[in-house]
Amino acid sequence: MRKNRIILVLVYVLVFFSSFQLFHIQQTNPVFEDRGRLVSVKMKNLTSGKDEKDLIKIVNSAKRQNETISIAGIQHSQGGQTLYPDGILLNMKSYNKILELDETKKTITVQSGATWDDIQRFINPKGLALKVSQSQNIFTVGGSLSVNVHGRDIRHQGLIETVDSFRLLTAEGKIINVSRAENEELFELVIGGYGLFGVILDITLHLTDDELYQIETHSLAFDEYSEYFQREVIQNEVVKMHLARLSVAPETFLEDMYVTNYLLSDHQELLLEHMNLKRDSIIAIPKLFLGLSRQSDWGKDLFWETQENYNKRLNGSHITRNNVMRSDSTFMDYEHARKTEVLQEYFVPVDNYESYIKDLKAMLLKQPDFNLLNITVRYVEKNEKAVMSYAKQDMFALVLLINQDMDQDSMKMNQEVIRKMIDITLDHEGSYYLPYYHYASKNQLRKAYPRAEEFFELKDKYDPEHLFMNLFYEEYH
Repeated sequence: MRKNRIILVLVYVLVFFSSFQLFHIQQTNPVFEDRGRLVSVKMKNLTSGKDEKDLIKIVNSAKRQNETISIAGIQHSQGGQTLYPDGILLNMKSYNKILELDETKKTITVQSGATWDDIQRFINPKGLALKVSQSQNIFTVGGSLSVNVHGRDIRHQGLIETVDSFRLLTAEGKIINVSRAENEELFELVIGGYGLFGVILDITLHLTDDELYQIETHSLAFDEYSEYFQREVIQNEVVKMHLARLSVAPETFLEDMYVTNYLLSDHQELLLEHMNLKRDSIIAIPKLFLGLSRQSDWGKDLFWETQENYNKRLNGSHITRNNVMRSDSTFMDYEHARKTEVLQEYFVPVDNYESYIKDLKAMLLKQPDFNLLNITVRYVEKNEKAVMSYAKQDMFALVLLINQDMDQDSMKMNQEVIRKMIDITLDHEGSYYLPYYHYASKNQLRKAYPRAEEFFELKDKYDPEHLFMNLFYEEYH
């Protein structure tokens, strides 16, 4: 019996130390997936810094040891923009202080790990609001700068226009000021630069006044939309924000649309009654309908009818600017062992929208296995300030949500369809957005982004040893 006990103890000790060693390996060589779980990368370690000294040490240490750094915020990009094999993942979420608010100048300075929600909670009681951010407010400011986001606002251009300045920790381990007047070349590279030129430390942003909007909704056909937008929306200064959706339901596929306009209310004295920041509403019902749309054509028809009816019920209601810029997103969370959901975003000139949708529809009708769940349409004003600018004209931005299997054959099929969609977009003088999977070819990238070669050459200028790396650069440089 004693001998058996000794053997059991030895086995236990062996298992314990083996488990400890495995745990240690997993901690020091973690495997990270992108948001869509289609890219899996083993990295050297995960690190973060709460102050500048920590971040400088991380950069200098990596430089001395000839390592690479990938910079991450919330990590909702798809395709490895925050990942690189055997590199260090620098997570900026803990570097998130709000540093200064100037209510007179309407500017705010925040660390790059702060989220838009953090800012909204700070400025909302003071009657201030963001100028530009995504519809969802969960993202870090540094991450949003790195992809140069746009949103529902149609009176301001891309995020780059709201940035006064920022400080950058360079590949040399130095901290520099970056603005339109100081290190201006880096200003145009870092915004929309996907973390390839340094660590964004803190950012000074221009704010605006919070306002009360009245919601106006309409349903119309896709071939009426461009003219309607130019006549009733962009020329009407009362309309401050705008959103549209294009049907993917089989009965009305790429035919029907509904629009939501946010008009400056005549009753600004009611602003205080609506100022409480909203939270995600009850998600069970929209999550159910979205789930049904993933599974069947009748589910898509039902989901579209539900969306359109809900939009009609909003007509005439009031909402503040800050609340428009914190849309519900929890109902879209999706977990499935064999499936995932990916995003694509295409920009097409306003005048080319009708012909573009016709060509897109003709192609997609030949792809019965391509599971398209949603198309949201926004307006993006021409802006070529960033080197990797996507809005070379006044554009409609179409955001596509796609459900797909995760096996290799499905990924290949989706890539083929997406490349066809990109070709159609390019044929209509459009472009596509870069935070998503690298389904586009190198030729498509260079056609959509004419300054891509300049971008990659300047990467070599500012980071010759390629300290800051990600899979986007690896794929396309």
